[in-house]
Amino acid sequence: MAKEVKIDKRKEKDGADEISRTIKSKATKRVDMVFAIVCVFISAICLIPMINLLARSLSATDFLVKHEVYLIPKGFNFDAYSSVLSDVKYIRAFVWTAFLTLICTLLSLTMTTLCAYPLIFEKLKGRGIFNIIITITMFFNAGTIPNYLLMKELNLLDNPLVLIIPSCLSVYNMIIMRSFFYGIPDSLRESAEIDGASFFKILLSIYIPLSKPVLATLALFYAVGRWNGYSDALMYMKNKDFYPLQLLLYNILNNINSVEVATQEGFSTPGLADSLKAAIVMFSTIPILCIYPFLQKYFIHGVTLGAVKE
Repeated sequence: MAKEVKIDKRKEKDGADEISRTIKSKATKRVDMVFAIVCVFISAICLIPMINLLARSLSATDFLVKHEVYLIPKGFNFDAYSSVLSDVKYIRAFVWTAFLTLICTLLSLTMTTLCAYPLIFEKLKGRGIFNIIITITMFFNAGTIPNYLLMKELNLLDNPLVLIIPSCLSVYNMIIMRSFFYGIPDSLRESAEIDGASFFKILLSIYIPLSKPVLATLALFYAVGRWNGYSDALMYMKNKDFYPLQLLLYNILNNINSVEVATQEGFSTPGLADSLKAAIVMFSTIPILCIYPFLQKYFIHGVTLGAVKE
C-alpha cells in the first residue's frame, strides 16, 4: 500500500513538472514572439529612410516636385544615376575613397594588433602604466585647433597622408583586440615558447589564426569609419583631387538646394536636384552595405568575445 502511495505521489510530481515545463515553454515562446515583433519593427524603422531614398532616386522629377514619392518609385528612370556615373568627379572620389578605405583598414588592423599583443604579457615592464596612458587618450584630447597646428608642423596639411596616419589606431578597438587575446589559453603560447618560437612567430602562428572573428569585426569598424569619414578632409585638405566621397557628398548636398545652384552644377532640370541628392547618398552607401553580409557571421561573435573576456 505504501509503495502504491509513493508511486502515485511520484506520478503527480512528474505531471506537475511536465505542466510547469509546458507553461514555461509557452511563456518563452510568447516572449520570443514579442522580441521578434520588436526587432521587425525596429528594422522597418531603419529601412524606411533607405527605401524612401531609393524611391526618390529612381523617380521622375515631376513627381518629386509635387512631393508624391514615398516608398514606391513613380515615373521609374535612372536619370539621376546616369548624371552621377557620367561625372568624372564622382568616379574619381569613389575610387580614391575605396583605395583609402583599404589602406587605412589594413594599416589600422596592423597597428591595433601590434599595440594589443605586447600588453597581454605579464612580464612586460610598465604594462600597467602603458595601459593607463593608452586609456586616458580615450577621454582626453588636445582639441581641434591644437590638432590642426600639429598637422601643420608635421607638413601634413593638404597631404593625403593626413587622412591615413592620425586615425590609424583606435584605442577602443585596441582594447577589444587585447581582451580577445586574453581569452586565448596561455598554454598555447607557453608550449610555443618551449619549442623556441619567438614573440612574432607566436603572434603569426597562434594568435592571428585564432583571431579571425575579432579581426573581421574590427576591419568592419575601421572600414565603415573611414568610408563615412569627411571631417578630417574638411579640416586638412584643400586639393579637391583627394576629396573622399563623403566630403564631395557633403559639399554637393549643401550646394544643391535650388534650381539656380543646380544649374551651376550642370543639372538644370527642375526637380533633378532632389533626385540627384538621393542618388548620391545611395551611391555612397550601397558599397559599404554590400561588405557587411560577408562579415556578419564574425560580427557578433567577435564583439562579444572581445568585449566580455578580460
